[in-house]
Amino acid sequence: MILQMPVQRKKWRQRLSAGFVHMVLLVFSVCWMYPFLWMLGSSLKTGKDFFDRGLNIFPGEVSWENYVHAWETGNFGLYFINTVVVSLVVVVLVVIFTAMAGYALSRTDFPGKKVLLGLIALTLFLPHGYTIIPVFDLIQRLGLMNSLGSVILVETAGGMVFSTFLFMGYFSSIDRDIEDAARVDGANYHQRFWRVMLPLAGPMIATVTLFTFIGSWNNFFIPLVFTLGVPELRTLAVGMYAFVGENSVDWTSLAAASVITLAPIILLFLLLQRYFINGVAGAIKS
Repeated sequence: MILQMPVQRKKWRQRLSAGFVHMVLLVFSVCWMYPFLWMLGSSLKTGKDFFDRGLNIFPGEVSWENYVHAWETGNFGLYFINTVVVSLVVVVLVVIFTAMAGYALSRTDFPGKKVLLGLIALTLFLPHGYTIIPVFDLIQRLGLMNSLGSVILVETAGGMVFSTFLFMGYFSSIDRDIEDAARVDGANYHQRFWRVMLPLAGPMIATVTLFTFIGSWNNFFIPLVFTLGVPELRTLAVGMYAFVGENSVDWTSLAAASVITLAPIILLFLLLQRYFINGVAGAIKS
């Protein structure tokens, strides 16, 4: 009985400690989520409610007209289509090209490989401002200015390095015995990649898809530069900036436009979060 008392006290202390930690985390999570919840609530407020209710999350009167106004009057329907087209094409190109490059780098050795990888990695730290002028000149010489094709080409090139390293790390973590078994069965280099290794890289494909989609969806600088002369080719990020300038007083419609912009990213993350975690874990293990 005497021995049980310290054990019970220890359990109570652990429970109190865990409860305190959970309460602190709950407070921080509410503070972290509050701006998004306020934006979501503001997107449903009337213009009067927006100012009268201040920081109150809940609208006094629900107004779905804000979404209709942002979608139609603010041209966010057109911007949404442009962003979907650009993001999906960029995701497909980046996944295909970086998967092939990552597989080749993980399975081949050549003189100066580490030096080459180091030089490529350095490009991750170069600001866009240092490279935009030669890229702009190249796109202009190719005759792709003021087109979605220029945005797709530049964003695809910009997402190649980081995703290639992710695929290279993931493929390096896969046991070579699987590939050797396919080689014994008569599979050549390309067949081993497309039929064996790529299907095993499902978690990393989901991870690269998520990273690339979010980066392309939120990209502001590249679409602004290469579609500046054609407002009809704006993406959501650029359209949001123009919407602020043209409709700076209509805060409720701006909040609705922000929700429209964020909704696809949140939905995609919820669908791919399990694969995303597995893919990152696989890349880190290597």
